[in-house]
Amino acid sequence: PAPAATTTVAPAATAAHYPTAINGEKLARGDGSASDAALQIADQAYAAQDYPRALANYRRAAQLAPDDAAPVVGVVRCKMALDDVPTGVNSAPDNATALNAVALLNGALLMPRSHPAAQRELGRTLLVLGEIQRARQPLERALAAAPNDPETLSSLGIVMLLSGDAAGAVTALTKAVAGDRQNPERHANLGTVQLQAGQLAAAIMSYQRAVQLNPDDARYRNNLGTAWLQAGDVQQALPQLEKAIALAPDTASFLSNLGFAKQRLGKHHEAEALFRRAIKTDPTLASGWINLGNVLAQQGDYPGAREAYDQALKLDADDPRVHQVIAELNELQMPAAPPPPPPPRP
Repeated sequence: PAPAATTTVAPAATAAHYPTAINGEKLARGDGSASDAALQIADQAYAAQDYPRALANYRRAAQLAPDDAAPVVGVVRCKMALDDVPTGVNSAPDNATALNAVALLNGALLMPRSHPAAQRELGRTLLVLGEIQRARQPLERALAAAPNDPETLSSLGIVMLLSGDAAGAVTALTKAVAGDRQNPERHANLGTVQLQAGQLAAAIMSYQRAVQLNPDDARYRNNLGTAWLQAGDVQQALPQLEKAIALAPDTASFLSNLGFAKQRLGKHHEAEALFRRAIKTDPTLASGWINLGNVLAQQGDYPGAREAYDQALKLDADDPRVHQVIAELNELQMPAAPPPPPPPRP
């Protein structure tokens, strides 16, 4: 069976990364109070990535002003950073730190002294937990309070994308990029939603900008290479995918994508070796098994191809790609029909 572009791993949109100081945002208000002085110290420590010191001072601010939401937001940010909570969408379902953060932030929203960051932080944390629809309302409220905030626009755009509104996601993330042009993550997320909206050329440009801003991030290299693959330009894709592997040699999806590019160039043995590395690194990567089956079938190893497809089927029985390649393999292995009998002699 001929491999299809859909067997590559599509780039993924991600939630904003903890730890982060969002556009230099400070939780302190500068009102001269004792609690605000503690917030200022905490903000400085947080920006310097001294999270234990930041956490101690956010907690001190909370003791001095128990009705203020700002210190709670700081505590949540520090705890997420200190506990190294994964930050992608649905990257930490049921994570105890993230669940506790949601409880703290919901409490902060009831406090007399509100802070606009509380709604946004709640939405971001719900994204990390995989609570996509629950994240929408706090993010919409945060956007109503700060219509041009890049972080809120980016997170809400991801919610739109995952809810099937690719056009709305493109609009939101385009505004996020406009307000934060030097942030490569903004450009990468915009590229992903443009890809989902069918704007392939625009997606390539966005990924290129992300790579320019941070050339040593393997994800951006992989995303750009994958977009070039979808555009059918293997020569442009290859150096990006090779660089992604050089930066992150044990990432299964990156290995599989590079193998796909090699396969497109007719380098079947190199492709097979990469696919085998991919599934050894992550045996649950269904696309890696499909790609391995495809390249084995191209080399005439039909039993090996069937074994690989069967593994993919076990991992995801609902994946239409698996059923398609199995059907194609069955056709290839179908015995030829016997010749018709000769006509009877008169």
